[in-house]
Amino acid sequence: MSDYHKPVLLQESVDQLVTKTDGIYIDVTYGGGGHSIEILNKLGAKGRLIVFDQDGEAEENRNDDPRLTFIKSNFRHIYRFWKWLDLEKVDGVFADLGVSSHQFDSGYRGFSYRFDAELDMRMNENMQLSAKDVLATYTADQLQSIFSKYGEIRNSKSLANAIIELRNKGTDIISTKELNQVLERLKIGSYNKYFAQVYQALRIEVNDEMGALKELLESSLRILKPEARLVVISYHSLEDRVVKRFVKAGNVDGVIQKDAYGKSITKMKSGTKMIVPSEEEQKKNVRSRSAKLRVGIVQEQ
Repeated sequence: MSDYHKPVLLQESVDQLVTKTDGIYIDVTYGGGGHSIEILNKLGAKGRLIVFDQDGEAEENRNDDPRLTFIKSNFRHIYRFWKWLDLEKVDGVFADLGVSSHQFDSGYRGFSYRFDAELDMRMNENMQLSAKDVLATYTADQLQSIFSKYGEIRNSKSLANAIIELRNKGTDIISTKELNQVLERLKIGSYNKYFAQVYQALRIEVNDEMGALKELLESSLRILKPEARLVVISYHSLEDRVVKRFVKAGNVDGVIQKDAYGKSITKMKSGTKMIVPSEEEQKKNVRSRSAKLRVGIVQEQ
């Protein structure tokens, strides 16, 4: 597990999540299994843990524990599998929305600008759309939109136009090396930050990460017991904003709903103030620096 991924905010997140040793919990981002192992450590013999991951390599890394059930699927389908497993409502749902260290450090998947590889970026390698497909088929307006919205790239229009210009000359960008050559000419500010933001934008688009997150949050409310906990670690402002709204209002728009008498309907409340990694953890694991942990508690209706 340690070679696969370093779990972020490990103790803080599991302490917030697990309130019953005999409860049913779901970890929708199994990855290297770090958080799941700690959850299992806190559960008794009657506890149960359902884990999700769409990455075949994560499945190969799964923990051999009779209390654990592995579901190879995107977490957006959590409600469908909850029904399929015929479970009662669960005591907690956990999500670590970061890309695993293993995926960043395995150059062949194209997640990182640090390695020369084909631009793939699919979390689920059975999906059709890859990052090179996005660069080869999206219009200038579509490219500008994803770079601006998902990467907060200040010169997103110039970047989109540069990609289209290459395509018009008969050159498709199919590798990280080729994309990096374009970014090198256009980068603004820090090299690392600019490159990371572009790669983040492509990864979010390829995997529809924002759409999947919204589906996960809405579905979690349908399967969690009253007083059960939703614990989410996010890594960039787009994710954190959606999670913050949901924890506040019980919906991804952050709108407090009211009944016919004008009384607020509170489906969820915050379980704690936002938690961030300690200075010590940030020093040991650089990738933890942008992590934010939020906790929502389901309210009795």
